[in-house]
Amino acid sequence: MRRGRPQGHLRGRGSEAVAFRQERRKIRHVALPKSKFAFLTLPRYSMIALSNAVEPLRMANTLTGQTVYEWSIASLDGASTPASNGLQLSPTVPLEQLGPVDILFVCGGVRVQEAVSPKILSALRRIAERRVPLGALCTGGYALAKAGLLDKYRATIHWENLSALREEFPRIQLSDQLFSIDRDRFTCSGGVAPLDLMLHLIELKLGARVSQLISEQFIVDRVRDDRDRQYVPLRAQIGVSHESLIKVAQLMEENIERPLSLDEIAGATGLSRRQIERLFKRHLNCVPKRYYLQMRLRRARELLLQTSMPIIDITTACGFQSPPHFSRCYRAQFGCPPSAERSGRTAKPAAPDRGAEPIAPG
Repeated sequence: MRRGRPQGHLRGRGSEAVAFRQERRKIRHVALPKSKFAFLTLPRYSMIALSNAVEPLRMANTLTGQTVYEWSIASLDGASTPASNGLQLSPTVPLEQLGPVDILFVCGGVRVQEAVSPKILSALRRIAERRVPLGALCTGGYALAKAGLLDKYRATIHWENLSALREEFPRIQLSDQLFSIDRDRFTCSGGVAPLDLMLHLIELKLGARVSQLISEQFIVDRVRDDRDRQYVPLRAQIGVSHESLIKVAQLMEENIERPLSLDEIAGATGLSRRQIERLFKRHLNCVPKRYYLQMRLRRARELLLQTSMPIIDITTACGFQSPPHFSRCYRAQFGCPPSAERSGRTAKPAAPDRGAEPIAPG
């Protein structure tokens, strides 16, 4: 007798596969508009960021059975650019020979200031003059900022570069979001966050079900949106020289379920209330109570979206007095009550087609 997995397991897997094939057949019967993206690779760009941007496009084509997305890897002169891990991609085309594209993404990585040359800046400005939508992955936003192409836009960049860009480019509305879409600018932090941005763009173009099928193929439990924030270590926000403030924040994080009073925090850290308040105001521009509340709400959102804990248990675990109190605070912070946050993740309506017309960069 052949050995293997239990028959019940096979039946379960078989039914899932049949349902998946049926959904894919439905999608393939609809003619879909095409889009083309281009990725300008700067020296030492982040390979993980670029891969997480391209792979959802490939999977969208596979699931729909159509070439819904095309993409090109570009460099200034057409030569393959070494990534930060030493690998190179081909084919790579010269930037000026791209032809029509819907979005040009600038892909950055380590030592991005050295990678942004005057020729790169001039090329980006010429493309922007032709009204080509521009985006950036990881530190690629620095090139757009240096070229003056993010002035008066909302934008984001990898958390390691946030403080420096805020100082150097005060006309940009920088945030710590995973990604930001503001008119014809599409900026994204690094790592795996480009996957979330692309799934969002795919949902806008092809609908929520296609985006969901792609996330299932990639074993993504939760697709994050532009309300999600990068986790920015406190040391990166304020520097390593403010150990007293870091100690206070760590104490808060260790006491989420039963929040400490400011007097208790002062007694445990050897600081006075006034000293703590001054530290938060000077370095974080908020009062300690507000910082503590935001910390607890972030923890609550993680539990809502990543676990099946009842809301009443999350209320208690995050130190709120009652479900109504929790709901009011949550709505004020995230724009919806906890119940809507959780239900919205499991039953999102299909989004309308908002595909852009191709615009030639050259």
